[in-house]
Amino acid sequence: MTNKNVVAPIGKSSRVNNTLVELAMSISNSSALPRAAVPEIMALLGGVLGIPPKKRQMKTLEDGKGGTKVNTWIDSMRASSPTRVKSTQNQDPSPWTLYHPSALNMFDQIICESKGKQIVTFLDYDGTLSPIVADPDKAYMSKKMRATLKDIARHFPTAIVSGRCIDKVYDFVRLAELYYAGSHGMDIKGPTNRRSTKKGNEEVLFQPASEFLPVINEVYKILVEKTKSVPGAKVENNKFCLSVHFRCVDEKSWASLAEQVSLVLNEYPKLRLTQGRKVLEIRPTIKWDKGKALEFLLESLGYANSDNVFPIYIGDDRTDEDAFKVLRSRGQGAGILVSKIPKETDASYTLQDPTEVGQFLRHLVEWKRTGSQYHKL
Repeated sequence: MTNKNVVAPIGKSSRVNNTLVELAMSISNSSALPRAAVPEIMALLGGVLGIPPKKRQMKTLEDGKGGTKVNTWIDSMRASSPTRVKSTQNQDPSPWTLYHPSALNMFDQIICESKGKQIVTFLDYDGTLSPIVADPDKAYMSKKMRATLKDIARHFPTAIVSGRCIDKVYDFVRLAELYYAGSHGMDIKGPTNRRSTKKGNEEVLFQPASEFLPVINEVYKILVEKTKSVPGAKVENNKFCLSVHFRCVDEKSWASLAEQVSLVLNEYPKLRLTQGRKVLEIRPTIKWDKGKALEFLLESLGYANSDNVFPIYIGDDRTDEDAFKVLRSRGQGAGILVSKIPKETDASYTLQDPTEVGQFLRHLVEWKRTGSQYHKL
């Protein structure tokens, strides 16, 4: 009998495994241990329990010559868009939550780690501040979330880091006191006068992909025409990158969509393909992503190599993993993945949905309002 499905056998072994799980949960939730030591302990107990180590499941979307492979794209599209029902049936999520406990449950520990440091909050938009919806043009966040964001910005430097262009995400958020990093961080602007709600007055901080604007606009027009043959496909121009949404595309048509995108990109070697949640992202071939944007903003705030900063990054998409990796490499801050299902991630904590994100942010505000005293949920 194996532990392949992480389900303990009946009898004595089951009781032993359950005891180990309880022990692991206690360690994971403990504030007595440094957080850096927890993953190693979890891995050790995971081996005893038969929990396989985390593996890279996604294949690259480009071959060594920069050419694209349609079959690989389709596999990637399926892997990034799991059926939620199938993902949760007969699956015990507890091993995954050992490595990535709830940020709400671990709020006190996160606050303890931030003691004496400046908290800076970084937030993705779609799926983090607003729910994922079929029509990306209708991804509105709630009035309660906007009020929460406004409160957060009063107490902490706050940035929205999104794959959308700045104008679009600003139209959703409409808070001039925030930093905005659009196009996966390739268009970064600072806050305007706090009393102003007009867009377009932000100070441009950084646009590393400006030279690619003509080719991006050219490819956008081509893709709009090419994808008309695929019902449900939507091409979105995010200024420094393009998004080909397939959330409303029948899975039987994914191959056709991938082929259309492949044929176009083969003619543009300066552009590359990455993957998001039911979206293909087309970006310039420069080494810039949300992680680079996070580092740039920290540097702009005066925290480039500082030990006195505690970045909190919350996101739900694969593109947010670049930021989670930066936090791990810096050995500071907290990466929080928004997901209801187990996923491979470099985040340290999890929240299930935008509702929990709002709760976590309000706890931060309340903690700050009460004099930054130790806050017990």
